[in-house]
Amino acid sequence: MVDQEISLASEELSVEEIDKIKKKSVRGVLSFFLRTLLLQGIGLASAFVLSAFLSPEDFGIFGIVTQIIALLVFFSDIGLAASLIQKKDEPTQDDLKTAFTVQLILSLLIFFLVYLIIHFGFLNAKIGSAGNLVLLALAISFPLATFKTIPSIILERKLDFNKLILPQIFEQLIFHLILIVLAWKGYGVTAYFYAILSRSVLGLIVMQIIQPWRPSLKIAKKSLKGLLGFGLKFQINDFLARIKDQLYFLALGAFLPLKDFGYLQWSKNWSMYPYNLTVQNVMAITFPTFSRLQSHKDLLKKAIEKSIFFIALFIFPILVGMSIFIYPLTELVDKYVKWQPAIFSFILFSLSVAWSAISTPLINSLNAIGKIDQTLKLMVLWTVLTWVLTPILVWKFAFNGVAIAAFLISFTSIFSVFMAKKYIDLEIIKNIWPQLLASLAMAIFGFLGIKWWAESYFLFFSGGFASLLVYIVVFLLLSKEKFWQEIKSLKKNI
Repeated sequence: MVDQEISLASEELSVEEIDKIKKKSVRGVLSFFLRTLLLQGIGLASAFVLSAFLSPEDFGIFGIVTQIIALLVFFSDIGLAASLIQKKDEPTQDDLKTAFTVQLILSLLIFFLVYLIIHFGFLNAKIGSAGNLVLLALAISFPLATFKTIPSIILERKLDFNKLILPQIFEQLIFHLILIVLAWKGYGVTAYFYAILSRSVLGLIVMQIIQPWRPSLKIAKKSLKGLLGFGLKFQINDFLARIKDQLYFLALGAFLPLKDFGYLQWSKNWSMYPYNLTVQNVMAITFPTFSRLQSHKDLLKKAIEKSIFFIALFIFPILVGMSIFIYPLTELVDKYVKWQPAIFSFILFSLSVAWSAISTPLINSLNAIGKIDQTLKLMVLWTVLTWVLTPILVWKFAFNGVAIAAFLISFTSIFSVFMAKKYIDLEIIKNIWPQLLASLAMAIFGFLGIKWWAESYFLFFSGGFASLLVYIVVFLLLSKEKFWQEIKSLKKNI
């Protein structure tokens, strides 16, 4: 059904419309990048503080709670939001009201389910009263988030990303500010309770100011049926992703000692910062943009290749730098010594993110052109491998086995390249090999001086700067001309 809708595109985009899409997309990426740079900077500062004042057990409790909520998120959505964004025609009011009503009902059901879990004390032995408070705060955020869904969709459909980022900025500022202050004052994991509630309320207020939409309850059968055509497939994909990630992490949280799970949560969270800064930042823009360009394969090809080029340009050196300098950091900061058992997992998680940086844009593009059946096959493969390989390696290597499994499975991302090339004539290697070689040179240089970087803060920062300089020099020697061509093409659309 989705394939037929794609092939029967109602109307070709005009030159003016295409130019408008390009300009809005580029501006959106830059806005999101600056926003993410700001928020990740705040997040990193928060992570530094929390790593000093919270124990591995605190990280373990928060990790278990967030995995439970992340798993329940699936049941609060049946893919209607993604369907509204991917939809070729402009959504009707019936479409918007139906999506809102269904998601509100589901989110309220999730809230009551979590309330019952807390009331009957199913998790008391593992997370305690403080963990239950955090779980309650996250449950309350479900219905509140529903009131932001339709305004967000409207902004994404208009490619008005400059407005879309504002609620996220306010949310994260208040979240991390409260978290840092309360953690510093000794609130422990309870600090998350106040931070999460404040974030949810402020985000809703800001979103309604920026893009007002009057909530209205209605379920139109015709709209629901049309949205479910794409939405259910999208949600099955998401469900498998949650089984692969949240559910197995939750199972690990129940199986592993709380301290070991804290190490796992810490290493995983830190390794995801580069991904959130680059890949997530670009993907927030590209799904609606790729959806608008789905009938223009030549433009879609250029957009995907440009995304991969710039993602690789930034994420590869960040991952290498983090992997090299994490050990010297734990040597220099006394309160970070406790995290040294997690360094091996951190490095493997970080390296596995490099594959995700390439596969995620490709999967995103396949979903945008309606080939969700194909991405579903990949998700099934990754889910099966995760559940089969991880327990074996955990049995052999304890909590480090999780990261080893993630690293090995990441190499199967090569299948996403073959799959995407079946529908779009992409040139992947051409857009990443200079970044790969420059990162390798950076890694060799950084590793050779790793003992020196741990001797003082001056040598630590000098080593980081010198390593980055090695990357820049090698990259420009290999790809200076292409780099400036890409920069010039971006300037045209700013």
